[in-house]
Amino acid sequence: MDFALFCTRVNILFLLIALCSPCKFIQSPMDFGPLNFHQTTDTSSLDFGRIVFDSPSAVLRPQSPKEISLLLSFLSASSFSKVTVAARGAGHSIDGQAQALDGIVIEMDSLPSAISIHRGRESGSSYADVSGGALWIELLRESLRFGLAPRSWTDYLYLSVGGTLSNGGISGQTFKHGPQISNVLQLDVVTGKGEQVTCSPTESSELFFAALGGLGQFGIITRARILLQDAPPKVKWVRAFYDDFETFTEDQELLVAMPDAVDYVEGFILLNEQSLHSSSVAFPSHLEFTPEFDSNGNYRVYHCIEFAIHDYQVESTDVEQVVTEISRKMSHIPSHFYSVEVSYFDFLNRVRMEEISLRSRGLWEVAHPWLNMFVPKSGIREFKDLLLDNISPTDFEGLVLIYPLLRDKWDANNSAVLPDGGGREEEQVMYIVGVLRSANPATCAAQCLQDLLRRRRRVAKVATDPRIGAKQYLARHPSQGQWQDHFGRHWDRFVARKAQFDPLSILAPGQGIFPRTYASSS
Repeated sequence: MDFALFCTRVNILFLLIALCSPCKFIQSPMDFGPLNFHQTTDTSSLDFGRIVFDSPSAVLRPQSPKEISLLLSFLSASSFSKVTVAARGAGHSIDGQAQALDGIVIEMDSLPSAISIHRGRESGSSYADVSGGALWIELLRESLRFGLAPRSWTDYLYLSVGGTLSNGGISGQTFKHGPQISNVLQLDVVTGKGEQVTCSPTESSELFFAALGGLGQFGIITRARILLQDAPPKVKWVRAFYDDFETFTEDQELLVAMPDAVDYVEGFILLNEQSLHSSSVAFPSHLEFTPEFDSNGNYRVYHCIEFAIHDYQVESTDVEQVVTEISRKMSHIPSHFYSVEVSYFDFLNRVRMEEISLRSRGLWEVAHPWLNMFVPKSGIREFKDLLLDNISPTDFEGLVLIYPLLRDKWDANNSAVLPDGGGREEEQVMYIVGVLRSANPATCAAQCLQDLLRRRRRVAKVATDPRIGAKQYLARHPSQGQWQDHFGRHWDRFVARKAQFDPLSILAPGQGIFPRTYASSS
């Protein structure tokens, strides 16, 4: 055995002894050969949700994937350790999914955020090779230097590439290009056994599909090859308002049926003045929409469709005319149709302005009891009613996103779970509903937050019943039985993949899916 590797394993053994001791020996950074461990930090037990605060015993800030491999190789070979490991990207989880109680958190932002852009020749595809710890905003800035950009996005860009690919990655482009996990050509993954594997749809394909949407259960994504397209200089950004839910959803489905003309579709449920303001912070145009939410004691809810068209600024295309033709097919409230032209970068980075606004008011670093659900088209009306029955519009702070997705843009080989479509053609349409709520500590103390969490559980429980048939996105279920219900007919495949790539269940303990097991001593 190589002497340096032997020393490394001895050093990690000392670390494991420290981790398994009731005393916390790691009080300052410790050098274990090539692995530099740190004591637990505030960020390692903190995420955007600010609901779960599970502290690890140590933090690893790797400088290369090899360091991650060394750690996981040793842990998977240890016959006495039950240490778990969680990879933390930008920390935007809601319920502690990237935390590891008394385990090790790997902070992926310490990896060099190397980004390499490759422009395809003739019929070849353009792509970017990017570190799993890099942020999407970094990839956007770098790819735009070459006139290129990824096809599929999330609304908020300050998320890690490896983090969103481990979940799905959705936004208003998903109806057209599929989620981010449908726009990946290749991955480098360190499995739970410590193996460093390059995988793709044709090479180690089982790991490739397992890791995409796999909740970090099968490996840690250290590099991704992301499909790119030509980036437009400008975007025509449009908003239209509605006072009827059926008309609102019909027009959304009209738009997603026009992928050759429309590039982005989302929507909002407007519950009060605050939600109207929050959804409009980044929109650079004055909206002369003044709805009467409370009219003589009768509370009304409004809706807004947001869509966008890429403007490549070529003479053969009149984007303004395209918008006009589309608007004639829609049934929005008369005179409440607004459009502006913005740069492609500013459009994609629009949520950053909302973040800045919330930070200025002390409302960013607060609890976020969010709920995200995929809802079949056949159940969207009932789900909307369920949601409104469990929300008090007068004190709701945040946004409710709702927009359609198309099932055939998702690869069924990936680990992400969608509602059962029942084989009916109309069920190719499903909706994502995001209840993006903030718990303002000035108006919602600890007991209030617990009440919001109870309401969230109630909505999720009713919605996942077969009557509506929804599935949670970015979930953290409290028991393996509920996870089994979540995966449904895909559970056996998920378990088999776990046994193949992380048989001791070392990875992603914060998801609460599999309990840690010991290695065989034979």
